[in-house]
Amino acid sequence: MKEATSATGDAAPEQGVTLPETVEVVTGVNPTHAVIWLHGLGADGHDFEPVVPQLGLGGGPPTRFVFPHAPVRPVTLNGGMPMRAWYDIVSISASRDLDMAGIEQSRRLVDALVNREMARGIASGNIVLAGFSQGGAMALHAGLRFPHTLAGIMSLSAYLLAPDRLADERAPANADTPVFIAHGQADPVVPFVAGDTAARQLREMGYPVEWRQYPIPHSVSMDELVDIGHWLRARLV
Repeated sequence: MKEATSATGDAAPEQGVTLPETVEVVTGVNPTHAVIWLHGLGADGHDFEPVVPQLGLGGGPPTRFVFPHAPVRPVTLNGGMPMRAWYDIVSISASRDLDMAGIEQSRRLVDALVNREMARGIASGNIVLAGFSQGGAMALHAGLRFPHTLAGIMSLSAYLLAPDRLADERAPANADTPVFIAHGQADPVVPFVAGDTAARQLREMGYPVEWRQYPIPHSVSMDELVDIGHWLRARLV
């Protein structure tokens, strides 16, 4: 069941930001749970819309999947070409400079999206924050800092942004929130070691991490979708 895509962003005055346009899919009437799923660099909110029926969530509580469109901004790595991105990427090196201004701007957008679901009557503990690639990095960054307890955080083919800052910025409310991290062993875009390192670092900080790896490139496989569905069913209760 697909809800209308928002044509314009909604004002979120409490954050001082305007919500991004979104694509929404609901699994039943009067949703009691929500999954906010952030796309990767250069994609848009329609990218993961088709996976909802493949997750095997039938029989579970009615859930609203929210797929926001990232803002369009120049991306240095791609020659300054404007595209949908949660933040600028200067290089792909491990020691790359981070666009912290863009990252924090998008964190406020993600916070506003979660707050909107709460305003629509869904408790924060019934909301999962998810993402793929750059969106997965943002899901970790925003979710671990969100001041209210979430149902879970899912990061696919991604990495941990500014890990050196997390100890000081992490939210106690999500210290025990389940985290699902998955990565392709043959990923030529975001190296496999990035996901492996993120899982290890979060486990060392005490987070309950489920770490999965698959023999795939920078993508999501059917086996992975099965595992995601199992994990989501345990969160969406």
